[in-house]
Amino acid sequence: MVNIKRKAENFLKRNDCILWLFTIVAAIYSLLLISSLQRAGDYNYMFTQVIAVVLGFAGAIIISFIDYNIFIKRWWIFAIIALILAALVFLFGIQVEGTDDTAWIRLPGGITVQPSEFIKICFIFTFTKHLSYIQEKGLIKKFPAVMSLLIHALIPILVIHLQGDDGTVLIFAFIFLVMTFAAGVPAGYYIALGVLLITGAPIIWNFVLNSEHRSRILALFDLDGNALTNYGWQQYQGKVSIASGELSGSGLYNGSRVEYGIVPEQQNDFIFTVAGEELGFIGCVLILAVLFVIILRVIINGKNTNDIKGKYICYGIFALISSQTIINIGMVLGFVPVVGITLPFFSAGGSSVLSMLICVGIVQSVVKYNESEPDKIKVKIGKKDRIKI
Repeated sequence: MVNIKRKAENFLKRNDCILWLFTIVAAIYSLLLISSLQRAGDYNYMFTQVIAVVLGFAGAIIISFIDYNIFIKRWWIFAIIALILAALVFLFGIQVEGTDDTAWIRLPGGITVQPSEFIKICFIFTFTKHLSYIQEKGLIKKFPAVMSLLIHALIPILVIHLQGDDGTVLIFAFIFLVMTFAAGVPAGYYIALGVLLITGAPIIWNFVLNSEHRSRILALFDLDGNALTNYGWQQYQGKVSIASGELSGSGLYNGSRVEYGIVPEQQNDFIFTVAGEELGFIGCVLILAVLFVIILRVIINGKNTNDIKGKYICYGIFALISSQTIINIGMVLGFVPVVGITLPFFSAGGSSVLSMLICVGIVQSVVKYNESEPDKIKVKIGKKDRIKI
């Protein structure tokens, strides 16, 4: 018993307990919202979410015990995994109900998985290796090096775009921008990229975006209300649900709009509307506060890390969680078009929840192993590498 207590204290001492605590709060809050909306349909979202949460926390804890440098040294493994996952979507990809892209694969037993959620993590590892190599060589301001970083990022961006999941493309782009900025890429490159995107906007509008993408963007500016019957319907009903909750909401399991599933995909991309109707403004603010603390802890841990590779990992995960939060809330409130981005830790969906919890475990690994500690036990896993526990 004393030994178990000592190990538990040692684990908490070497981890970011605040990050663990708010991640647990987010998971519990998510389960409450999903259990409430469960009455709107026959599919058991709650079962899937519980399994994903349990597996996610188990994976996060295991990963927190593994030195993140081992992942960076084995970057090529994650590159291969990403390529395999992307190839599986092209070979066996399916379109699930409520989506307009072919970005899922179906496993035995009817389980659907969205590989792009895990490709994001693979990209953060491979890009960290790439960035750290260029930084160590003193090439971070050189044009060829910066172009190599851009090409690295364009590979998953183009692959995901071909799958029709342009919402995820935005996440990859944001991760790229944040990680390169943190590495010290000169501002001139970002200005040049911005000018290129602005001048190329007509080409992007006419040849990159399809008719549905254009319609969703135009729906944001539809002042006569015609879009409310098609591409603006989901956002309109979402805002009505949030407004109906007023300050404190109708109470969990009491929202009539939640019960009848008025808002499409309320269990997934629009779960914020469930909190708005049943828990009101207070419930919405609580979601934002929980996510803000999680994001803040990730960026603080990155800032406090001594190793540049650990910094880049944390900055990449910060970019991942923060961009998904901003885009998802923006979608629900009608500030950005609907692009199929989940709300981190809250939306129903095993792939999303599992990947977010894995990210927390990776950050905890950075917290624990970013500087040497004399009392670590070394366990041999190969000729050179060690897992330190």
